[in-house]
Amino acid sequence: MSMPPEPLLQVLARLQQAGHEAWLVGGAVRDRVLGRPAGDWDVATSAEPEEVMALFPRVVPTGLKHGTVTVVEGEPIEVTTFRVDGEYTDGRRPDSVRFTRSLEEDLARRDFTVNAMAWDPLADRFADPFGGRHDLDRRLIRAVGDPVARFTEDGLRPLRAVRFAAVLGFSIDPATEHAMARTLPTFRQVSVERIRVELAKTLTSPRAGWALGVLQSTGLLAEFLPEVAGLAAADFAHVVRALAHPVDEKSGVVSEGSGISDPLAQRLTLLLHPTVGDPDALLRRLRFSNEERRRVVALLRLRDAHPHPDSDFEVRALVARVTLDLLDTWLAVRATWEGPAAWQALAARIETLGARAVPLTPGALALDGKTVMERAHLPPSRRVGRVLQWLLEQAWHDPAVNTPEALTALLPRALAEVPE
Repeated sequence: MSMPPEPLLQVLARLQQAGHEAWLVGGAVRDRVLGRPAGDWDVATSAEPEEVMALFPRVVPTGLKHGTVTVVEGEPIEVTTFRVDGEYTDGRRPDSVRFTRSLEEDLARRDFTVNAMAWDPLADRFADPFGGRHDLDRRLIRAVGDPVARFTEDGLRPLRAVRFAAVLGFSIDPATEHAMARTLPTFRQVSVERIRVELAKTLTSPRAGWALGVLQSTGLLAEFLPEVAGLAAADFAHVVRALAHPVDEKSGVVSEGSGISDPLAQRLTLLLHPTVGDPDALLRRLRFSNEERRRVVALLRLRDAHPHPDSDFEVRALVARVTLDLLDTWLAVRATWEGPAAWQALAARIETLGARAVPLTPGALALDGKTVMERAHLPPSRRVGRVLQWLLEQAWHDPAVNTPEALTALLPRALAEVPE
């Protein structure tokens, strides 16, 4: 594996020079073994927090209760003492911890074998007491030890298992998957905010459709999305198929669609399309942001937008209705529902017509409402808005008319055709 950043190596070296064990642990080790970009690096050490703080000039005691301090060595680096967790009563974090000098005891408390490996890059040593590397080779997510015990400790772990498998393209060990349904009472203690984070990552993964099936079969889905879990079998199968379309991790492009999409909004739209009720209330319950809710609700309202416009005017009117903000994501949604060919053709037609550049709202016209009132001798009224909309539609027929002179010349026709 390639070496981690230099500040991290310096922290490991200083701990080891002082006679302590010091290892890199967690998801970053897993990702490096897989050849994936590593995220945040974590250091685990036999040194207790006070010993760590004595070795470094800048240390922030971020979690002394659980043995964690943050060493500032050019960048913040979390250093945590080897520990054994006590009882979990809130279904999320241990009530107490006991420090230990044993790396294996520390790794034994972790969730999955692929996350229970440790690496010492300075000595080129690898510790893997629970077979995480073998499970990586088998492309398997398996709980460390007894999965019922692991999931009873932390109710979020079942959802994390599904997410890891969906993101990495792995399967889930049968015993680990079976334990999910047996530990639903602990899952019910997990905060909605943490469920939302895992759900978003799962939905935007390459195997979101498969993941939805696992969430359904284990009973997890019914706990936080009963509207989807309760769909008729045919509707649920339709959602699974729609979510099976992969999202490119780098660009967010739906490979069968066209254009750059907002992967989360696209996937939430596909997920909620067959459900009844108020989607905004559902997304609010799951603590999605105002902007996320706005985009998904707007996309769901567009589900019946004219799918195959005939004229250039209809193409421009469609772009105006969808809005540039949502256009590429909407195209990706439709491509998933109806196949790529027609939607690639529509996307190409939009580009050929320059439909993104035409005025899409009255505010983009070369004449504003005040000027229209002055030149058409109109008092402030709703009729002014209708005149502006009429002018806008003329620009959709022929974008060349969007100049002050051409729009002014059209005002007599507008007044004749727009009612009082």
